Amino acid sequence: MRFFKFLFKCLIIFNLFSCSLENKNIMKYPKTNKQNVIDIYHGKEINDPYRWLEDDYSEDTKSWVAKQNKYTDEYLNRIPFKNKIEKKLMSNWNYPTESMPIIKNEVEYYYANNGLQNQAILYKRNKKQKIGTVLIDPNKLSVDGNKALGGVYFSNDNNYLGYSLNISGSDWQELKIMKLEDGSLITDKIEWVKFSGMEWFKDGFFYKKYPETTEGKKLTEINKNSKIFYHKLKTSQKEDIEVKTLFDSENISPWLSISEDEELMFLYGSKGTYGNSLYFKKASLDKSKWFPLVKDFKSEISLVRKIKNSLYVISDRNNPFNQLIKISIDNSEESDWEIIVDGSSEEVLKEIQITGDKIFAHFYKDVYSLWKVFNLNGEYLYKIDAPELGIINGFNGDLSHNKTYYTFNNLITPSTIYEYDITSNTSKIYRESKSSFNTENYVMRQEFYKSKDGTLIPMFICHKKGLHMDGKRPTLLYGYGGFNISIEPYFNKSNSILYDNNGVYVIANIRGGGEYGEKWHKSGILEKKQNVFDDFIYAAKYLINRNITSPNFLGIQGQSNGGLLIGAVINQSPDLFKVAFPEVGVMDMLRYEKFTIGYAWSVEYGSIEDKDSFENIIKYSPLHNIDSTVTYPSMLIYTADHDDRVVPAHSFKYAAKVQSLENNKNPSLIRVGMNNGHGFGKPTIKIIKEHAEKWAYLFYEMGLKY
Repeated sequence: MRFFKFLFKCLIIFNLFSCSLENKNIMKYPKTNKQNVIDIYHGKEINDPYRWLEDDYSEDTKSWVAKQNKYTDEYLNRIPFKNKIEKKLMSNWNYPTESMPIIKNEVEYYYANNGLQNQAILYKRNKKQKIGTVLIDPNKLSVDGNKALGGVYFSNDNNYLGYSLNISGSDWQELKIMKLEDGSLITDKIEWVKFSGMEWFKDGFFYKKYPETTEGKKLTEINKNSKIFYHKLKTSQKEDIEVKTLFDSENISPWLSISEDEELMFLYGSKGTYGNSLYFKKASLDKSKWFPLVKDFKSEISLVRKIKNSLYVISDRNNPFNQLIKISIDNSEESDWEIIVDGSSEEVLKEIQITGDKIFAHFYKDVYSLWKVFNLNGEYLYKIDAPELGIINGFNGDLSHNKTYYTFNNLITPSTIYEYDITSNTSKIYRESKSSFNTENYVMRQEFYKSKDGTLIPMFICHKKGLHMDGKRPTLLYGYGGFNISIEPYFNKSNSILYDNNGVYVIANIRGGGEYGEKWHKSGILEKKQNVFDDFIYAAKYLINRNITSPNFLGIQGQSNGGLLIGAVINQSPDLFKVAFPEVGVMDMLRYEKFTIGYAWSVEYGSIEDKDSFENIIKYSPLHNIDSTVTYPSMLIYTADHDDRVVPAHSFKYAAKVQSLENNKNPSLIRVGMNNGHGFGKPTIKIIKEHAEKWAYLFYEMGLKY
């Protein structure tokens, strides 16, 4: 008997020893060299030992990326249920989807995907057709599905279709033109385009172009000094005419739009991600006089539609909750503007569509959609009846249309398209979702919690009906908190993996976003950025205090500015979270202005050139606040080799530093997507594989099975 007890103890000791060895092997990351690079910011020395990783074209960086991806593959392939999750996700995705139609000359244009196609296909369909004919199939343009359709732009006479192509997820675009009559392409090729549409005028169009650069700097070089050009059809891009604007600073980004009747042109200028000026004049290529609507950059203003002699614009200039304003072309002084529709703190005006002879106004009421209809004089008529609480988008169309379309969905309801009769204010289902997801099995609710300073913050909570909350529910908390971007409760095909594993999905609508207008945005930027992190941390505490989850079962996720959020909160409260997914994040806040369009974010974060801004930023920059004495959550860091919005160096340097922590017992992995960008245009198969990795990692690190 004693022998068996002794043997049993030996087995336990052996297993523990084996586990510790395995753990030690897991933590043997690929080596990352350090260099002695010192920068001085306002008299303070900052070491940047991984600066060499900013050169993503160097052989050393490419080798580092390959080794990191291999290491991540080896770790994730140990998870026995990863493939099972991927198969389930393939099933979740495998049903046909279709977009709302765009109606031009009584012809419908729409996107559709059979479910597992890498990219959606653009179709056209006339009244006699049940099934449309293919107009543009981006899946045939590349082997791996890495070419995606960006915007589509119909000429005002509907003879031509301009469209943009994005390659490997980069923000760089190629513009192409098709004859709608027969679907043939004309040979014009427009390159070095970024953040641009196509504004048709006479026998050509306007677009925005950046200076050309070398291939090795294309994905990292600062994007300044953009200019507007006019391209005449069937000519070379070298012959394009530069449009002289009112702006002489390389930091001011211009954009030009044309009214549908081609009578007026509008010139926008912006210094960053918030605030713009707006001018107008008679549409021509001549150097005629511009008339100002707004000269400064202190507010947002944009044209909705020109109707006869009036301009309808939406702006937060005199109301942080937005207004629809009617401006006479002949008397455009701000003192003579007429307010047509007003937003409020209870109902934030987010969007305006003018279709048929009606104004469709999209409000947020605690983040849910509320659509109201007005006549062109701003008199309230009625509201659109929503199927239930959720998000409604649509109501696009021309002034002559008597019907339009909208979509409805929420976190537990797949998207359905409705046809709306403008004359009778009635709706009918146009395309019902073919998803097998059964809404009746799940619950979505909105709750409000107090942040550190007492501000009430909304959150959405979703899970299976009847789920017992015992503090051990695997939970994923998502946040963003910036750039006036609202995180809406959209349906996500991936989330059923969590729901069906007795988990909980949560969105925290933290400050910095646009959920409650510009005040909500401004309370989470610049010197108030800490509010964003506090809001998210207190969301986690709320979930724990409500016994929904606990630190051992709480995962967090954020992308881009949300990646910065995740990096900041795990520095400040690492003990609250078990798993963290900082994705395509702004992690090196001292150098974000050095790459591509980063300088435009200084209106959100502040510029490092300013001492006060530096003193604020250095307090929360994820890379510069990593603590070698604490245990961090298990991390799976995501970035992509063609991300030229938030360059991958942010995540490279961040991963290198957290991997260097000797006391951190939890894994810190990095996945670098190849031929991927910031998120747009990613092929379906890659989306599924990434989601499978995340869910598998979440459950595995929590000690759960799927």
